[in-house]
Amino acid sequence: MKIAGFVILGLLLVMFAFIGVLYATRGTPLQSVRAVGEEGGQLAVSDPMFPAAITLLTTAALRPGGEVEVLVNGDQTYPRLWQDLRAARRSITLQMYYAQPGKVADTLKSILLERVREGVRILFLHDAFGSQALGEEYLDSLRVAGVQIAVFRPVNWYSLHKAQHRSHIRVVVVDGAVAYTGGFGLDDKWLGSGRREGEWRDTNARFTGPAVLQLQATFAAGWVEATGELLTGDLFFPPAARQPPAKDPPGEVDARLSGLLHAAPTIGSTPAERFLALSIAGSTKRLYLANSYFVPDDDFRLLLAQAARRGVDVRILTTSEKTDVKTTWYAGRAAYEELLSAGVRVFEYQPSMMHAKTFSVDGIWSTVGTMNFDNRSMVFNDESNLLVLDTQFAAVMDSVFLEDLKYSKEITLDEFRTRPWTSKLKEQLARRFARLL
Repeated sequence: MKIAGFVILGLLLVMFAFIGVLYATRGTPLQSVRAVGEEGGQLAVSDPMFPAAITLLTTAALRPGGEVEVLVNGDQTYPRLWQDLRAARRSITLQMYYAQPGKVADTLKSILLERVREGVRILFLHDAFGSQALGEEYLDSLRVAGVQIAVFRPVNWYSLHKAQHRSHIRVVVVDGAVAYTGGFGLDDKWLGSGRREGEWRDTNARFTGPAVLQLQATFAAGWVEATGELLTGDLFFPPAARQPPAKDPPGEVDARLSGLLHAAPTIGSTPAERFLALSIAGSTKRLYLANSYFVPDDDFRLLLAQAARRGVDVRILTTSEKTDVKTTWYAGRAAYEELLSAGVRVFEYQPSMMHAKTFSVDGIWSTVGTMNFDNRSMVFNDESNLLVLDTQFAAVMDSVFLEDLKYSKEITLDEFRTRPWTSKLKEQLARRFARLL
């Protein structure tokens, strides 16, 4: 037994030698936001300088042109997605973190097989960890037909230093002209309305305009890492999509400014951290944040608390005990008392797993994407979020958020303090692993 113990200890030491124990548990170096030269040291999201600050500090270029549709749950997302994929004439690029066998995956396969027979160039990049259950038989049937398939960051003993860095990105780009991102994946649990148990509640976006090619570039960055091939040229980056149209086509929302945030790991502060910090610090009226894995660290809890104390209506919508990751839920709940004491309102979605990753700020600044409010998304994962600066789009996001609150339970401070000691213990234990969640 002693020999076995030493072997295990040795393996752990070797693993952390590859990964770096301090890096594996790092938190954000970002502690505060200060707008030097601005009144009160705050750069509001409504300030004309705010889009420039986002672009400069996160590299997400906000540009005019294009339309954005909010797609709530599978009932709205998949029919629209299948329609666009079936209309593809030149190219389809797909990047998925999570994929499982079932009706959704089968429908996608039948569409891809039909399109590739018609001469459409199709590239499919899937994450080695999140999509491993899809199976080689499924992938081989696509390869044989002509779909190009690559796996993102396979897990090998010699690449343990990259094992924790997953591609959590969702990319669907059709003909370089229409794109999708959001929290959805290829699994039947996303089917339905999200109002019944077993149907995951999610929010996704379909968009056109300059942000499409930004998402395509995000795909290209993953594809070159997986295959060695850097994509460029008119097939995937068509000239017509490189400039905003002279007149935007009619749609649900005509986005004033939009852009795509590709958040990727780095040693210092990440684009994801800077994006969230700027958005929270820039709130002056309201901040509606929906996130499935809500585990803010000390500094982000402080930013949220400061916003509430300066009079911002801060509301957090997250999952309930119906979460798929109880450890993350308990770790997030460990932050509730601090936030509630500062005036932040917290709601837990009741019907099913709430998987959306969105927020809207002051009725003008919004996002839909893949990024969770935890250390894993902000530090370790590649993420994709559509950013939109537009009052009409923010109004849609606000209405979706407020509708979800009707199906949620508000957590009050007095009630929360009376929770069982067993829950408090689980929260404190889970909190110790928060940086890895």
